[in-house]
Amino acid sequence: MTTTAAAVPSASSAPLLSAEGLHVTFPGRRGDATRARAVDGVDLDIRPGEIVALVGESGCGKTTLARSLLGLVRPSAGRVTFAGRPLDYSSRHLKAYRRRVQLVLQDPSGSLNPRHTVYDAVAEGLRIHKYAGDEREAVSTALSRAGLRPPERFFLRYPHQLSGGQRQRVVIAGALVLEPELIVADEPVASLDASVRGEILALLLRLRAELGLSALVVTHDLGLAWNIADRVAVMYLGRIVETGTVEEVLTAPQHPYTQALLSVLPEAPGAPVVLTGEPPDPSRIPSGCRFHARCQILAGGEAERAGVADACRGEDLPVLDGGGGAQVACHWARSRASTTQ
Repeated sequence: MTTTAAAVPSASSAPLLSAEGLHVTFPGRRGDATRARAVDGVDLDIRPGEIVALVGESGCGKTTLARSLLGLVRPSAGRVTFAGRPLDYSSRHLKAYRRRVQLVLQDPSGSLNPRHTVYDAVAEGLRIHKYAGDEREAVSTALSRAGLRPPERFFLRYPHQLSGGQRQRVVIAGALVLEPELIVADEPVASLDASVRGEILALLLRLRAELGLSALVVTHDLGLAWNIADRVAVMYLGRIVETGTVEEVLTAPQHPYTQALLSVLPEAPGAPVVLTGEPPDPSRIPSGCRFHARCQILAGGEAERAGVADACRGEDLPVLDGGGGAQVACHWARSRASTTQ
């Protein structure tokens, strides 16, 4: 097995994976002709060697977006490109694509077959893709890279004989064994205790440094994003509403939604921002800014004083560019930026 030289993410690098004008719709809940817009116009780039955190509440569309980037959900409009080529949805091409882009699921207990040994769990991908090399060596290398050493000690163990952290490392080894260029990790540490969370995050950072691995980390936890990401994309009701480097977004958030998410972290100053109600039904996305019905800035009168309250309620905002640079989809934040220039 070969080791890829570590890549340094750069704003000038060509994207490895891109979403361009991506839409994913599903039948609505009411049994009529309405469609739920789970992903409603998203541009997002991930560059070689870059870790991007996709953050938002449950139900905001981030998992659907991740699944569409993996080719597991076909978009209703827009396209996914990988290494400069549009994703081909034929079974043969998707199989080849999924060797280069691997999924790491949230719950290792649910991801691992309880009847399969660790060896068989990690070797499964090799067998699906008819790997022609030394299977035992490939499994050993993947387990070692995932921090399970010596790997032979784990070959014949079953999931119930492992700790939660060890099970998650086996899942990661199963992704690494095919030597992907990018992994999509959906809440990779949500089911782990605090000490093990830190170990798994450190592992992902080490894999990026050693292998040049890119990653999209899907999470509701902005604290996790702070610890692992180069860039953050904050998603609400099918759209990315704020994006930028981790320092730009998490130390100086511009969107009221991002500010509310950050306010509930233990180390956040001041009182938490309590958002009223639940996100709207994605088959009934409101006009104007899709966050306005829950927005603390609009409710507190600040948008009115800035002269943008009508725009908040009635004027849609453009889809954010998927590339680098701090961007925000918020009338109030944009009005503040224009007055300070």
